[in-house]
Order: sequence, then structure tokens, then C-alpha cells
Amino acid sequence: MRLAPTVLRALRRVALLSCAVALTPAALAADAVDLGQQVPDAQAINEGLFPEDACKELEAAGYKCMGFKPAVRFSLPTATFKLGSAELPELLRQQLDKFAEVLRGKRGSGRVVRIEGHADASGTDEVNQSLSQKRAEAVRDYLVKNGADQAMLQAVGLGSKAPKVASDPFAAENRRVEIGRQKAP
Repeated sequence: MRLAPTVLRALRRVALLSCAVALTPAALAADAVDLGQQVPDAQAINEGLFPEDACKELEAAGYKCMGFKPAVRFSLPTATFKLGSAELPELLRQQLDKFAEVLRGKRGSGRVVRIEGHADASGTDEVNQSLSQKRAEAVRDYLVKNGADQAMLQAVGLGSKAPKVASDPFAAENRRVEIGRQKAP
């Protein structure tokens, strides 16, 4: 039996995503995939945020989908923000350009993507909460400016309550943004 090229691509994506997400040390050790200094391709972002789409492609072609890995959250990148700043550095903008490319294709889908802003512990709780919210909003605004649907983006500041490096609450890696699908209530 020969499979249509679109079905083969969908099967490969499901298989690759299953392996990549399930077996990487980052995915096993944490609940967010750290992009670090890399600019991912749009396909990796799409498969991470919307893994069920590959199953939909299979089902549309008349095949049964046996499941998919859950959506992942992306941590953008470690040590992104300067101390006390919500300004988007160039590397972060390059990464966000790829997220905007994916999100443009999901306009009107009713899906919700959560943008979490984080801060290190160098300020007061109130200052860190405000700063982390500004970081999340700066990312949301950048994505909207680049074609994403504002209705599908939820910007949330978490202050310094969820450090990436818990052993060092002042670490630069704690100043970050994480992007992922909104969890169902």
C-alpha cells in the first residue's frame, strides 16, 4: 500500500515530534523546552504548540491517528532580558518572528497561547510582578505586530515565583519568557 505524500509527512512529523519531545533531556528534566540561543524553524514550533494538527491531517486522509504527544512550552532564551528591562533583544525578536509565522496560520482557530513573563529575584515582589507582566505584554505586542491574532494570546506575568534556576534565584536565566498552549480548565 502506498501512502499519499501528505500522509507520509504527517506520519514523519508525529514520529519525529514523539521522539524529540519525549526523549530529550530538557523535556525529561523540565516542563519547558529551552531554545537557548537557537532560532527554531516554524515547523518545530508548530509541532510543539499544535501537535494534534498532524493527527488531523492523517484523519482527513482517511487514516486513524493513534495519538500524539502533548503540546510543549518553549523557554525563550536563557538570559534574554537585561536586568530591570522589558526591551526585546535582537535574538528574542528573531525567535519571535518564527512564532509569529506559525501563529498567523492559526488566526481565528479559537486556540489560546499563553505567554508567561518571568523575573529574577533582584527586585521586590511587586516590582518583579510588574516587570514580568511587561515582558509578557512586550512579547504579545511584538507577535501581534507581526500578524498573530491578539485574541489567541494571553500575556501573564509570574514575577520571580517560578525560577528556572531555583538554586540561584538571582540567575540571569530566570529573566525569560515562556510560550505554550493554554491548559484546559
